[in-house]
Amino acid sequence: MVFTVDKGSPVTLFEQLHSQAISMIESGELIAGTKLPTVRQLATDLEVAPYTVARLYRSLEADGFVETLGRNGTVVKARSGTSAELLQVSATEYAARARDLGIDAATALEYVRTALG
Repeated sequence: MVFTVDKGSPVTLFEQLHSQAISMIESGELIAGTKLPTVRQLATDLEVAPYTVARLYRSLEADGFVETLGRNGTVVKARSGTSAELLQVSATEYAARARDLGIDAATALEYVRTALG
């Protein structure tokens, strides 16, 4: 996930980030279950005020695009509960579990291919 800001643009930093986030979620670049960087991390990476990122996350949450899970961070939310979105959440969880177990991506994908077989 790559956010960019143009500090010389007449469009506010918040609006730039907001439109990018919604675009990435709606296009499927950010799928349901994807964990977003912490407010502090994204603000540091983009060299913007933490308030701007916090406002972005609050706005995305209010609009139903993300949910905040307390200490577990902010994640992209499955919005309408379609089967595709639910599967995206499961895929994200599966990928995290594979990483936790030290299983490489090729092997994890082979397991899925076999299961779908």
